[in-house]
Amino acid sequence: MTEPRDPEWGRPWAALFARLTLGLIFFMAGLWKVFDLGPVGHARRFFIDPYLDSFLPAWSRWGVGTVIPFVELVAGALVLIGLWRGPAYVALGFVLAIVTFGHLHGEPLYAFHQHVFPRLALLLFLLWIPRTVDRFSLDAGLASRRGGRARSGTAP
Repeated sequence: MTEPRDPEWGRPWAALFARLTLGLIFFMAGLWKVFDLGPVGHARRFFIDPYLDSFLPAWSRWGVGTVIPFVELVAGALVLIGLWRGPAYVALGFVLAIVTFGHLHGEPLYAFHQHVFPRLALLLFLLWIPRTVDRFSLDAGLASRRGGRARSGTAP
């Protein structure tokens, strides 16, 4: 099979595969945390019990610990289908920042290469590429039906 003549042919595919992978990672984690573990169980297991001696107030850990599963579920689903990509990417970026803080608070030399870094690399790639490259997103499809540019919820 010969390679297409257009040197840019692979960029939309790269965006699709990165978006699908990132979306699946967060969506599946959110699905498990919301429906199997439960938001309260998630908060207790990852935000309360390991940090009983934390300087952070329990109410803040309960709040963040019960909200994150829903953010991962909804933002992961939006990333998967490519709808409202900008806000979904930003939401997942905040989740990664919170998780990073939590891991470093509990273990200052936490191994980022196992959990945080792969997700961050995909997220940074998707934020870095021009949004018009992701032609296989629902945002792009809706924009083409309207005859405009693909919108992701962020400024051009």
